[in-house]
Amino acid sequence: MTRALVIRHVAFEDLGIAAPILAGHGLEVVYWDAGGDAPSVLASGGPADDADLLVVLGGPIGVGDQRAYPVLTAELDAVRRRLAIGGPTLGICLGAQLIATAAGGRVVPADPEIGWAPVALTPDGVGTLRPIEGLAVLHWHGERIVLPAEAEGARILASTPTTPVQAFALPAALGLQFHLEADPARIERWLIGHAHELASNGIDPAAVREGAVVHGERLIPAGRAMLDAWLESVGL
Repeated sequence: MTRALVIRHVAFEDLGIAAPILAGHGLEVVYWDAGGDAPSVLASGGPADDADLLVVLGGPIGVGDQRAYPVLTAELDAVRRRLAIGGPTLGICLGAQLIATAAGGRVVPADPEIGWAPVALTPDGVGTLRPIEGLAVLHWHGERIVLPAEAEGARILASTPTTPVQAFALPAALGLQFHLEADPARIERWLIGHAHELASNGIDPAAVREGAVVHGERLIPAGRAMLDAWLESVGL
């Protein structure tokens, strides 16, 4: 069986709706919990290098927090090695920011974007993200990605007015700034876990909760179809 190593930063931000898609591709999922599991997993030549797929999920810390949270440096090094060897890598929110940084890009402060809204697909994004075209996805970030102009094969796939890079591709890597994996049926965990961030930004939890009900039924099959096609495109 092939193996997916999944870096998780907080318990409720897991694979969500993506889990059955990975299983359907014969991928055995192994979670590595940042701050709790042995850091040797991310060391050179270790499981992070050898996994058939590396998935880096989101969390409330950012790439710029490496001094406060050194585990981010280990994650960044692991992602950098994955890119160098062309190992299939999927990054969501923080994970996408780590991929962009590992490729030579930057992550800069931005106005918080929290809630449900569609993304605009670029011509490059139509192929990869077509199943979610026109559908509202969950946004939950306060930073934005600046891709390096010199990164070979880098393509912007989607944007919103406040976030020019909502999704991007590199050879064998996909970065999603938005949370396609979030299970609408479990949104209450997100609302509780991020209660302080919601209150600090004046976001009514009821609005996010209602969005999960309104958009979830259409988004789940579309999101799964998108991830299914991407896994096939990288040979999984």
